[in-house]
Amino acid sequence: MALETNLIKNILEEKEIQNLSPYAAKSKFSKGRKKEETPCSIRTEFQRDRDRILHSKAFRRLKHKTQVFFAPNDDHYRTRMTHTLEVAQVSRTIAKALNLNEDLVEAIALGHDLGHTPFGHSGESVLDNIMIKGFHHNENSVRVVTVIEDLNLTEETINGILCHSYAWEPAYTLEGQIVQIADKIAYINHDIDDSLRAGIIRVEDMPKDCMQYFSPIRHKRFSKMVYNLVENSMDKDKIQMGEECLGYMNKLRSWMFENVYLNNIAKAEEDKAQRIIEELFEHYMQLLKIYSANYDELKAQQTVCDYISGMTDRYIVQKYTQNFIPRSMARVDDDGFLFRFAKLNGLNNVND
Repeated sequence: MALETNLIKNILEEKEIQNLSPYAAKSKFSKGRKKEETPCSIRTEFQRDRDRILHSKAFRRLKHKTQVFFAPNDDHYRTRMTHTLEVAQVSRTIAKALNLNEDLVEAIALGHDLGHTPFGHSGESVLDNIMIKGFHHNENSVRVVTVIEDLNLTEETINGILCHSYAWEPAYTLEGQIVQIADKIAYINHDIDDSLRAGIIRVEDMPKDCMQYFSPIRHKRFSKMVYNLVENSMDKDKIQMGEECLGYMNKLRSWMFENVYLNNIAKAEEDKAQRIIEELFEHYMQLLKIYSANYDELKAQQTVCDYISGMTDRYIVQKYTQNFIPRSMARVDDDGFLFRFAKLNGLNNVND
């Protein structure tokens, strides 16, 4: 039985080689991990990546992080976790249709937003302004899996996570390229859904040419984007939409930025959310000056960034309340993770 178990991974690898597209990433030929490990006998390397991400603390925290709407009372609005799961579903559908590696595409999709901040892109914008070297959630997602939780993922998964944002070059695997565009397909469609639910937009307000091309009906609009991507990527070494479809999708995305993401109703609490991050950031920087025997501005910034970017919406509100809102009785506030990150980044306790 032990011998048969040891053969499972080899069988799975051979199935990939024999059955997947010539353009697919194959587990057996992975560029590997930074630190060598004993292989798993029943899982491929990309399956192990997926499982590590799924079991990470950062993944669990996504359920309480903003997608578009801050701390919504309605349970049916998307969170960062439900967005991530929708991206994974769309990505797997595309990968299966194109006969590419579903395990790799799922690992990248599940890990792509692990480094996102509380309060969504509003939080990201604040940290980008504060940090001397800037802040981008995709780079921070890589930091989460390589430094903070040190998941020791394969190079293919890390590259796909890094390159999922539009501003970066497409990933060097087709699986990574799938996630880059599946992310946009997912959030454009589900954010329309949530915005209609919130009453921020109406179907009749949306660009008429886009609705005529895609359909105002969500599943039809969604399906046309996916079908077009599959049709234009089949048996090719690049993942791409047709020019017309991509043009309408980008127009719809731009319209969403103007009418939803930057809408006064959707962002009514944005100033408050940004102030929470700014004031907590400064508070923790001052705390590290007291804590650190070898205080360094860049290391301190990275430490506070690691701490705050990992917080959920509700936890950062809780920490703000503890530090800035008067209370009827004193109690000790636990910022243990801040000091763990301080040691990780090379800041020594004055009492060490």
